Order: sequence, then C-alpha cells, then structure tokens
Amino acid sequence: MDGQDDRQYVDYDCRDHIATIALNRPEKLNAANDEVIRQLMAAFREFDADPDAYVAILCGRGRAFCSGADVHQRQLRSREEFERLGGPQGHGANSADLLFQSVNWKPVIAAVHGYVLGLGLGMVLDCDLIVAEAGTQFQLTETSRGLGAAKHWTQFHFRGAGAFGDEVSLTGRYFTAEEALAANLINRVAPKDKVMDVALTLAQAVAANPPLSVRATVRARRWFLDRYAKEAAFQQAPMRLYLTEDFQEAALAFKEKRKPRGFKGR
Repeated sequence: MDGQDDRQYVDYDCRDHIATIALNRPEKLNAANDEVIRQLMAAFREFDADPDAYVAILCGRGRAFCSGADVHQRQLRSREEFERLGGPQGHGANSADLLFQSVNWKPVIAAVHGYVLGLGLGMVLDCDLIVAEAGTQFQLTETSRGLGAAKHWTQFHFRGAGAFGDEVSLTGRYFTAEEALAANLINRVAPKDKVMDVALTLAQAVAANPPLSVRATVRARRWFLDRYAKEAAFQQAPMRLYLTEDFQEAALAFKEKRKPRGFKGR
C-alpha cells in the first residue's frame, strides 16, 4: 500500500470504508518532526487514492494526540537553515499542506485525546469534523514561542469561534475540550476512553451518504478555509518571526527546560 511498510511513525488501515490514520510516535507524545509530516502526507495520499476509503479518522497512539512540532529539530535550526527553508519546516514537510493537496476531497475526522498542542492543533482545526476526549488539553503554542498565530486565528474564526479565538491567539493559554465545544470549535466531546467509538459512529454516519455528495461539500469547505488561511499567512510572512531573537530564546528555553529570560520585541 504506497510504501506503508516504510512508515515508521504513521499507521494506515481501512475497514468498512473508514480509514484510520494514526500518529505512532508515542514515546515523544507524537511530536512532529519533518519525517512524521512526510509520512502523514504519504498516508493521506494513500487515503485519497484508496477506492474503498470514504472517510478517515485521524488519531494518535499513546498518551496524547500530538504535542506539537519537534522543537529540537524544527525550531533549533541554524539561521542559515531557516533562511534557506523559509521557516521551521523542512522541504516537503509543511503540515499546512496535509489536507489541501487532495484530488478526491474525502472527509477527515480528528479524534483527539491527551494533548493537542501547536502544530497538532493546526492539523486538527484543518480537519472537517473534530471529536475530543473529555479533559483533552489544547494549546496554541505558536504565540508563546514567538511564531505568531495568524493561521490559527483564521481557523478559529472560520469555525465560528471568533471571540474565543481572539483570546486564545493573544494569550496562548491552555483550553479544554469542554471549552472548545462551548465555543463551537469542535463537534463532540467523548467520554474518557471512548473517543474512537464516538468518532467511528460519526464516520459511519458520513460514510452512509453518497460519497460524491459528501466530497462536494468537503471541497468547498477546504477551498474557503485554505483561502482565508493563506491570506492570514501572507500578512504574517514578511515579519519572518522565525528569525527573531524572541523566537530563538523561546526555543532555547524549551530545550533547557527553563522559563524564557524575557522577550525584547526583536
């Protein structure tokens, strides 16, 4: 199946027209390095081309869905690397592209638990439907790490959680699955240890419909979201925040397990 045996960090399975795409780096809380993103892209391409797959569930193995970007790899590069790559992501490893390079526009349901942080939150908010286990902790870490939250801000507003998104984008605070549901950011809160059951029930309801009808809606939804997110990214891009002293200090503080020594606005 499209190099599936070569994917160390991502599992793909399809049964009864429902695919499961699972992050499988549990010892790192599914932190996403460049290779994780590349393997996720390969799994989504496999899902898109699989004639038996009508809908996918994106989930994570272990104690968390995703603890965000692998800071040690993606945020501690040299200045020369950042300038050459145009940001923290490696070539072919931009998580923002995961759901927007589709051919068949099949729906994806995020089923999350534990922690959904930074890059992981961005992936989840790109999904078409979201189910979170009770007590799941979310955080938009880009704000405190000096990278800015333009894309996430767009995702919050696109989902109808504008005022809540304004607060979270500016403070970078943790918020819970229950808060996310109340703010209209996610679709379901599942009981403890039942997130996959709830997501499967939702996937079955989607898969029961004519596939092309569902995909027409998915394509329109993603087109508008992609447009708004790219416009927001265009506004933020000239600032090149990944080259600032504040970003470097935040990344080093994370590596050294200490509080930042103070941000200087440069």
